[in-house]
Amino acid sequence: MGSLVGHVAPGVAIFLLGFWHLLNNIRLHYLHPNSYTSSPWFPTSKFRYAELCFIMVGTSISIAMELFIGPSRHQPFDPDGTIPSYHLHNFEHSSISLTFFVYAVLAILLDRTPNHPARDINLIKGLTQLIGAIAFAQQLFLFHLHSTDHMSVEGQYHLLLQFIIAVSLATTLMGIRYPKSFLISFVRSISITFQGIWLIVLGYMLWTPGLVPKGCFLNFEEGHQVVRCSSQEALDRAKALVNIEFSLFLVGITIFAVSFYLGLGRMYGLKIVEYSTVQENDEGEESDSDVESQKRSNKLLQDSKSLIHMGKASN
Repeated sequence: MGSLVGHVAPGVAIFLLGFWHLLNNIRLHYLHPNSYTSSPWFPTSKFRYAELCFIMVGTSISIAMELFIGPSRHQPFDPDGTIPSYHLHNFEHSSISLTFFVYAVLAILLDRTPNHPARDINLIKGLTQLIGAIAFAQQLFLFHLHSTDHMSVEGQYHLLLQFIIAVSLATTLMGIRYPKSFLISFVRSISITFQGIWLIVLGYMLWTPGLVPKGCFLNFEEGHQVVRCSSQEALDRAKALVNIEFSLFLVGITIFAVSFYLGLGRMYGLKIVEYSTVQENDEGEESDSDVESQKRSNKLLQDSKSLIHMGKASN
């Protein structure tokens, strides 16, 4: 990471992934409110593993950028084979990407388990959720013990990012125990979306000179630029601004998520009502047909009785 592109690119990918989960969880809940069950990933109609392949491709690019493309020598080691201190963060970021890559691979392997009586779909989903939780735990662990300076403005952004990751981790673990809870899946989807948004914001706010807080400046250190402040007062002010920024984005994404839920509810609700109306009309037409048939049968029966009575009278 360590740059605007290094934060914005993965941020966009995580945002798209979170939005995909949010869309599918809401749609699934509206279409099947009584039988809703959360899913750790969602297949597409054209290619079942599109989401998981997207994760694998994205994390592979991230690892390549961190370890081979980004470093000036196109490899992260010193001539003696040791890891220099200014490349430690590259290994931390690539370790996070590697864990999510492993998650995607294992999710595909679990889904392709041979279909036999002992195969439990809920168990497969639970194991996949557990691997996802391990990936979030790894992410939280490495950001919490990040080699980057925790006291800087960037450290404040990373601290707030840890809160979002913790929500993703907690809801993923809760989803194993409560797979039918839409609310848990809804919050998890929002937290993943928020992760992506916050990484994008972090990238622009820390590496765009015009957005650096007053009293702070970009300084080139250990191979990349970092935000430094001229005084403790300027640093405290910059951190306070980051906290306010986080609060505003939290309110904004809450409004967006609820509005998106209501909007999709209106769309899918109309479809359900139309479908129910068609069914009721069909049933009504069938009942009308049955009534007419019954009337015709009764009329034929009465006519036949009248003919029999007339035959007896003539005799």
